[in-house]
Amino acid sequence: MLTLLDLSAAFDSVDHNTLLQRLRTSCGLGGKVIDWFMSYLSNRYLSNRKQQVRTTTSSSVPSAVLSGVPRGLVLGPILFLLYTADPLQLVKRHHLMPHAYADDTHIYGYCQPSDAGSLI
Repeated sequence: MLTLLDLSAAFDSVDHNTLLQRLRTSCGLGGKVIDWFMSYLSNRYLSNRKQQVRTTTSSSVPSAVLSGVPRGLVLGPILFLLYTADPLQLVKRHHLMPHAYADDTHIYGYCQPSDAGSLI
């Protein structure tokens, strides 16, 4: 059995506070390393982003975007994988194998044909 997951706008959905907490608890990072990540996430690539809704007759007030990791940089996919590492551990606890790269995840399992029902 193979399940393919492709999360749309996945890089934009990364909550900075949750990411930093996962880096602390799951990866054991702290101190100056966390300070560096906080600085990175608040730098010019991310901190100046704003969003608003526009229609033909009106528009909302621009608001700051407080989530997401940059695309096109090496660190973006790595941060996304660290952000999703805990759910991947959950997949493993169910005796399935995940293979993830950035926002594309393959989850697979194998069994004898007679056990296919239990795998599903």
